[in-house]
Amino acid sequence: MAHAAPAPGGMPRPGGTAAVERRPAGALARTPDVFDARTHAMARIGVPVALGLVYGYWVAANNRSGGGITGWNLLLGFVSALVFAGLCMALLALAPRMRREAHALLWTAFVGCAFGFLYSETGASVLRSVGMALAVSAVTFAVFFYRYYTREDASGRRIR
Repeated sequence: MAHAAPAPGGMPRPGGTAAVERRPAGALARTPDVFDARTHAMARIGVPVALGLVYGYWVAANNRSGGGITGWNLLLGFVSALVFAGLCMALLALAPRMRREAHALLWTAFVGCAFGFLYSETGASVLRSVGMALAVSAVTFAVFFYRYYTREDASGRRIR
């Protein structure tokens, strides 16, 4: 079945004129905010907790190396999840207030330490764990610095 192509300028309004958004010259269009403030507040807590639980399970699974689940293994997983979620929530609250360089460095340190600890639980040597964590940290810093450099001004405020 064939459908008509959409008319330029968007959908017509009930009055018969096309809906056109008026913006100042040079202003960028913002993406619509689909969720309300309550949903964002719940996600600010829920996402770090969910990520922490996944991280804690992963640490515990790496630690036991396919063996049996023990009480100490469960404790390690839950403590790792608690620390990960707590640090993630602190970074979500603190990092946006920093300049873009410090913002990128905070997330880089968090990702590097989290990956290094996770990798060390596999039984790899300390030197190998540190090397892998530094490699992941270097890539993380490059990506985050680029992201913040292109989307924030020098004082860390988002460019609208």
